[in-house]
Amino acid sequence: MKLTSSQVLVSPLQRQRLKLQLGLGRLLRARFFFVVSALLVGFLVVCALVPQWIATFSPTDMTDATLQMPGWAHIFGTDQFGRDIFSLLVYGSRQSLLTGVGSVLIGGLIGAILGLIAGYVGGIIDSILMRAIDIVMAIPGILLAISVSVALGSSYFTIIVAVSVASVPGYARVIRGQVIAIKSRAFIEAARAVGTSHLDMMFKHILPNCLSPLLVMGTLGIGSAILVGSSLSFLGLGEIREIPDWGTLLSQGRGMLTVAWWIAVFPGLSITFLVVSVNLIGDELRNRLDPKGRKG
Repeated sequence: MKLTSSQVLVSPLQRQRLKLQLGLGRLLRARFFFVVSALLVGFLVVCALVPQWIATFSPTDMTDATLQMPGWAHIFGTDQFGRDIFSLLVYGSRQSLLTGVGSVLIGGLIGAILGLIAGYVGGIIDSILMRAIDIVMAIPGILLAISVSVALGSSYFTIIVAVSVASVPGYARVIRGQVIAIKSRAFIEAARAVGTSHLDMMFKHILPNCLSPLLVMGTLGIGSAILVGSSLSFLGLGEIREIPDWGTLLSQGRGMLTVAWWIAVFPGLSITFLVVSVNLIGDELRNRLDPKGRKG
């Protein structure tokens, strides 16, 4: 009697080989996206550091080729003032990257200190700080960032501060949980037994053991910070500069979508690719530094 394909039994060895092939395929796809993301972010870092090496025109040059479609002369087209869109994106990448990195550094530092104090001290201090964090977390992040920007006035520094304030609660919550778990371990009890001071306990023994989740969260937070910062610039809450950032370019092009779609589309795509790339890098860091939390 001839067996059908559904009746063929798979041996344990074949099953293991199939699992290995599927796992290897998934690994190669993950590594491919990680490498592509790293190359894109690296290219944007080069654009931010030495834009004159990449840009084909000066961002302030106004030519007679106004509203020119993408082509050989201007690969991303020109705007209503005759400025090259590609050059504007290259020079504007510095502000967008600084917004993401600066916001994560400031928000992560403040959040880590608050979480460290709350988790280590405990008691009434922990309750007060966490209730304040709960109140801030009850406000949507973009709404909180808009409120801070309006209160402090329109400037580039204001955007960084606004995005930082909105990110503090998340870092504080994560670090507090890590501190509570770490401070009950044996090496902390040993350090306390030999008379280690509270400051040394917090910053030399506990905080270094919290850096892995903080690094992963910070990497993932860069993408969100860039997105929120671009949104604030899009709403006109950023500083009007001679060289606009990507959010400002997107805002300037939204009213000309039917006439010159490329003015808004290419800044929008740049923001999307950068945020996705940074998030993919953050996912890979999480898989490497936190194997228990990796996705199947």
